[in-house]
Amino acid sequence: MKAVAIEKYGGPEVLQLMDLPKPAVMEKDVLIEIHAASVNPVDWKIREGYLQDMLHHRFPLILGWDAAGVVVDTGPGVTKFKRGDKVFSRTDIARNGTYSEYVAVDEKYVAMKPANISFEAAAAVPLVGLTAWQALVDYAGIKKNDKVLIHAGSGGVGSFAIQLAKSKGCYVAATCSTTHVDFVRSLGADQVVDYTKGDFSLQIHDYDIVFDTIGGETYRKSFKVLRQQHGVMVSILEQPDHELAEQTGVRVGYLFMHPDGKELGKIAELVEAGEIKPVVGKILPLEEARNAQMISQSHHARGKIVLQVRG
Repeated sequence: MKAVAIEKYGGPEVLQLMDLPKPAVMEKDVLIEIHAASVNPVDWKIREGYLQDMLHHRFPLILGWDAAGVVVDTGPGVTKFKRGDKVFSRTDIARNGTYSEYVAVDEKYVAMKPANISFEAAAAVPLVGLTAWQALVDYAGIKKNDKVLIHAGSGGVGSFAIQLAKSKGCYVAATCSTTHVDFVRSLGADQVVDYTKGDFSLQIHDYDIVFDTIGGETYRKSFKVLRQQHGVMVSILEQPDHELAEQTGVRVGYLFMHPDGKELGKIAELVEAGEIKPVVGKILPLEEARNAQMISQSHHARGKIVLQVRG
């Protein structure tokens, strides 16, 4: 099969188009013929070698762990899927990824693709959808009328999180740059703060939840906007600052998303109901995976970058 893989850690230049064997199908695996895969920051962080102490991959390593496609084979222990099913998945990051024509993935990480969207749109959902769900629903426990601040509202995770929070009946504020204000507002944000023109911590007060996707000074300032003794801070970049949490009485957490087919199925229901629309910023052919990662690494992408594997 055709795949984009690396044989060593390094910059974008280590990404190479290769001809590799199809993955072996294990007991509980489904083999997915990939139609589209998406690009996420974790892809190039692994390529650079930042996570090699946590994830012990073998080379050649196929990057990418979001995919949408069609089931073409199943292991003998598979009970939930059959050949011909249109599915999507956040696959196992410990195994080879999805910048390829096929991927084998345990059925517990797979869900039926929303029927009302394309493979390209579906491929844009799993990581960002599960990240937003696990941060806001599982950890923060969002409920109707909560006030939620979402940082980097125009990015992949942020654009999904805004829509998810609105689907739960929350009041949502989001930060972004000037060029993305109208876009973020179109996602449903009730208040949009242009961080190039003002300090969000001086404009927003008494919020129930902050979802931090930026870290650093943004993370620390966010404690100021939360309701003391009742607020929740969840970050995908910063480990909990227990000193600030103790000072403010805020509950703090760090999230490293884990794949979950059941939760992905719940997200699919929201997509099919029209509550959430995946945001695809750019579609490139698989052969341009190197360029796609460079765009992702620039931190200026709107929505998700998707690789089209089959037309």
